[in-house]
Amino acid sequence: FMVKFFVALLVVMLVSFVSMGWRVGMVVAAAVPLTLAVVFVVMLATGKNFDRITLGSLILALGLLVDDAIIAIEMMVVKMEEGHDRIAASAYAWSHTAAPMLSGTLVTAVGFMPNGFARSTAGEYTSNMFWIVGIALIASWVVAVFFTPYLGVKLLPDFKKVEGGHEAIYGTPRYNRFRALLEGVIRRKWLVASAVVGLFVLAILGMGVVKKQFFPISDRPEVLVEVQMPYGTSINQTSAAAAKVEAWLSRQKEARIVTAYIGQGAPRFYFSLGPELPDPSFAKIVVRTDDQEEREALKGRLRQAISDGLAPEARLRVTQLVFGPYSPFPVAYRVSGPDPDKLRDIAAEVQKVLVASPMMRTVNTDWGTRTPTLHFTLQQDRLQAVGLSSSAVAQQLQFLLSGVPVTTVREDIRTVQVVARSAGNVRLDPARIADFTLAGANGQRIPLAQVGQVDVRMEDPIIHRRDRVPTITVRGDIAEGLQPPDVSAAITRQLQPLMDKLPGGYRIEQAGSIEESGKATVAMLPIFPIMLAATLLIIILQVRSISAMVMVFLTSPLGLIGVVPTLLLFQKPFGINALVGLIALSGIVMRNTLILIGQIRHNEEAGLDPFSAVVEATVQRARPVILTALAAILAFIPLTHSVFWGTLAYTLIGGTFAGTILTLVFLPAMYSIWFKIRPDGEPGALPARVAATAPA
Repeated sequence: FMVKFFVALLVVMLVSFVSMGWRVGMVVAAAVPLTLAVVFVVMLATGKNFDRITLGSLILALGLLVDDAIIAIEMMVVKMEEGHDRIAASAYAWSHTAAPMLSGTLVTAVGFMPNGFARSTAGEYTSNMFWIVGIALIASWVVAVFFTPYLGVKLLPDFKKVEGGHEAIYGTPRYNRFRALLEGVIRRKWLVASAVVGLFVLAILGMGVVKKQFFPISDRPEVLVEVQMPYGTSINQTSAAAAKVEAWLSRQKEARIVTAYIGQGAPRFYFSLGPELPDPSFAKIVVRTDDQEEREALKGRLRQAISDGLAPEARLRVTQLVFGPYSPFPVAYRVSGPDPDKLRDIAAEVQKVLVASPMMRTVNTDWGTRTPTLHFTLQQDRLQAVGLSSSAVAQQLQFLLSGVPVTTVREDIRTVQVVARSAGNVRLDPARIADFTLAGANGQRIPLAQVGQVDVRMEDPIIHRRDRVPTITVRGDIAEGLQPPDVSAAITRQLQPLMDKLPGGYRIEQAGSIEESGKATVAMLPIFPIMLAATLLIIILQVRSISAMVMVFLTSPLGLIGVVPTLLLFQKPFGINALVGLIALSGIVMRNTLILIGQIRHNEEAGLDPFSAVVEATVQRARPVILTALAAILAFIPLTHSVFWGTLAYTLIGGTFAGTILTLVFLPAMYSIWFKIRPDGEPGALPARVAATAPA
């Protein structure tokens, strides 16, 4: 993962050198190590370590932190080409870009607040993202407005003054073609706005086609094998079944290390691994392979071996580690109600639906199958006749069946208990239990059958309760290539008729990863109003107009236009990481809008009519917008190969590409509609000062 980080760092610096020249690029590229140095110092002071989340957050920030430096240095270069000296150019860059860049930076950072403050397992997993990205963005602004102008004064070459000044700089054929395009767009602003609204509606509809995901499967190479014997099975039988699986695994070339844990789960060597409770009928085998390819190959062959009859006495399950909060099964349903017998009938119907689905496999319940249980019904009058009590009989049966410690022996440095009980051929034969002899009060030997009745009944080996109500969980794994939310949605639709006709007191609830996703969403909901209020406050402090604030905020979801086609094109799911990317994207779009509005208002103050102010502001912002978008897109490319960050990278790549086009084409049209600006001072066009503050 460190390789991806350094590749992204190199890409960002190369974009600066290639697009702006080596001396200008050096000034921009210097912002990267300066910003990272600030981030590392803050991380050290706050005790934050390098891990998957912090490194991914740094790569995410790399695509954003050069934006401010590019904007500042590009403004300096333009002013120096107009004839200003270095000091005047750096002062101009500060006075005209610092405030809108700060507002845009804060808006982008605030977008990550739900991750930083959500009180959930998912929030615990991703909380560092808010702090790392926020620190990096604020540090990048500090570097861009203080250090970058200083470095520009010291390192920039002496640019030759362009004859004609500002008009000549932005009067090249390329800029003129873009200017003509903008004029046509603003003249057809309603058509352009309608097209963008239509694309946005299509993107929303397209989200229904995109695969859904909570957290992705881990890229760790371990294969996990669960061996579940019927409840009540002795640990020796469980060990024998696990040994068969171990023997098969030891013959596979991919299995580098095989470790079995009998009677318990594996230690929690990974954040998203939940250790199982001690259980003599359960074993867990952890298999270490070298990479993902070997892991997948071993999983496929092991599942085929299980289908062919490997350890048929046990229920075997082959899984792997996942990212995010722990969920034992990806798809699960809880069936709750007062009567265990009725509960089993309902759970059987649910299980039948899951087993019939081609999307499911290894479907089972957490109650297991009913097992034979010995019952002793003691007759009190007979007990009194022989001088025994129920407690005395219970103690003797405990000694005969389960055993009691009678002494201890030392084995090296350990003390080992010696347990005495009846021989296995008698103790384990239900037909001979009634022949057990008890010791009476006077020492006589009394057969157990003389003081009571022994019978065998089928009973639930374990009854789970949730909120003190008996609850059966029907769960299973999903087929390869499918996502839990999509499978759960399909299964829930099939179960709906059963849910609708449940008797009173019984209910069926979704569990598994869907439940964890819901918990994460619920945990973030209280943060969204705070995030919204902070965003609106930052925007209104910058634009000082409620109307302009509303316009800026309405642009925030437009990045979805590029996100949905990208996810569909590359067959990527939309999960919590993609959601984080979409939130960050909304901040990027609003940031570009704020900077563009600031440039428009500056042009109006300089004497341009509203129409020309919009066109010229967009022309002036075109180069830095394209460069910052290019740096961001290229910086995100190394992340596309990451299992964890891949969907976020694709989201930001597609959204940044679409957001760049929207910034340069749609925002001028939207601004003209919002403030009733007409081309070339036509009748009805508003004066510059009024246009900047008039309501829509």
